[in-house]
Formats: sequence, structure tokens, C-alpha cells
Amino acid sequence: MISVLIPTYNYTIFPLVQKVHQLLTAEKIDFEIICLDDASTNPSSIDENDEINALEHASYQVLKVNIGRSRIRNLLADTAKFDWLLFLDADVMPIKDDFIKNYLKFISNEHDIIYGGIKYVPNKPDAAQRLRWHYGNLREALATEKRSRKPYVSFLTLNFLIRKSVFKKVKFNEDIPNLRHEDTLFSYQLQQAEVPILHINNPVYHLGIESSKEFLRKSLDSLKAALYFKQHKLIDPEYIKILAFHKKLKKAKLDRAAASLPKSTLRHIERNLLGPKPSLRLFDLYRLYHLIQLDRNA
Repeated sequence: MISVLIPTYNYTIFPLVQKVHQLLTAEKIDFEIICLDDASTNPSSIDENDEINALEHASYQVLKVNIGRSRIRNLLADTAKFDWLLFLDADVMPIKDDFIKNYLKFISNEHDIIYGGIKYVPNKPDAAQRLRWHYGNLREALATEKRSRKPYVSFLTLNFLIRKSVFKKVKFNEDIPNLRHEDTLFSYQLQQAEVPILHINNPVYHLGIESSKEFLRKSLDSLKAALYFKQHKLIDPEYIKILAFHKKLKKAKLDRAAASLPKSTLRHIERNLLGPKPSLRLFDLYRLYHLIQLDRNA
């Protein structure tokens, strides 16, 4: 009935698999859990994840070469044998014990994709990780009703159920650079194909909170990916908020002003973003500045 698909890289996923396996077994349904490791370099996580192979109907395999986030998800789907695919990121964990039961309620001919949502643990992490946690709480951990108003833009690929026949038609794009935003492009393709997304209240905790410094680096990678999509006409710039705002600035010929921030101001912004009380307004300004620089140097 359900194939649970989990890509991982240098991350211990055995606790996640063990929990999901327990919940699936309790429902007494046919299932499989397929875990593919994208050529991890951490022997410790590989050894711990190898315990997955001792679980019934579960497998863990380490790829010989790194193939990237899009391709590994497509490979997982190609390997799956059941009609419904439950994609989970490596760094998530179901919050409640009715996690699988809740998804099963919506498996029918009426729905093709079901997104359960995401939450972050309520306790604030260390100051050095505060930016990612703050961003996630305000921009990603949205209530079901709010997500449903913009079902495609609010869709994240870390916790969703999809009919296999639909996934065969709209896969992750393997031709894009292995940067970020592959989930954004995937949701855009779903919108273009007019595949409806049902949003339900069935969240997982996002546990993989990287440092603020690392999150800033990944955010710049996301800008490069977004600009690539725009330049190669893979996405409507209006679909990504920062691209849409950049477009308005260029039209009003205000982009140069936004790109002329003094270095002292940039350092001040970076200190704020790496500190215990990061401002998302400053984060947006920081990203906009770098997007303009990338666009001018393209």
C-alpha cells in the first residue's frame, strides 16, 4: 500500500525509520521503507543506519557516488513497489503516534498529493542556530488553513504523500544544479500540471537545525538556484517572492540603490543574523542585496 522513501546524507536516520516502522506495523498494512544514502562520508552515521536492514520490510543502501537531491528522490520513487509514496526528509520526526493513520484517512481517488506540514520544537536552540529556527517557525511552520490559501507555494517536500502514477508525470528536475530550491521547482511543476495539493494537519518536527552561518551559506545557494531557474525559463519569477520583488525593483530602476549598501552596514546585518535575536527583515534585505549582485554579475 505505502512505500516510505527517505534520502539521507551524513545523517543518522535509524531513529526516524524505527519510529515510522512502528507506526506502519500498528496499522497492519502492506508497506516498505526504502532508504538511500547519497554516498555519505561519515562512517558513524553509516554504521548506525545499517541497523535499518534488520527491520522487516525496510532497507538501507549507500550509493557509490553522490547523485544529488533531485536524482536520489527520483531513484527512490523508481525503486518503490507500492501505489502511494510517502517522502520524508532525513532530519524529521513524526510528532504524534497517529501520523500514519492520519495519512491513511486521505488515501482515495479524490486526492493525488497530501502535505502534512512541519513544526519546530518550541525550545529555542543555541544562539548560533537561532536564525534557522526563527525562519522556520515564521515562514515554514504554517497552520493548515494558511497553507491551503497558497497550496503550491506553501508546499515543502520533507513530509508528503503522493500517488506513484502522478509522480511519474511530475518528477524532480535532474538537470538543475545541485544547489537548493528543487522543491520549489517541483511545486511549480505541479501547479503547471494542475495537480491539486491537499494540505492537512499532520506535521513532523524538523530536527536538522544547522548553524546560522551555514544557513546563510545555503540561502545564497538558494539565490543562485532561483536565478538559474529564471535565466533558463524554468519558472515564472513571480512564483518566488524574492525574484518577484527584484523584478519590481529593476523595473523601477531602484536595484542599484539596493545594491549599494556600505560594507559597514552589511557587517552590521551579518552580526544581527548570526546573533541570538536575528531579524527576518534584515535577512530578506541581505538576500536581496546578494541576489542583485549575482544578477549583475551573471
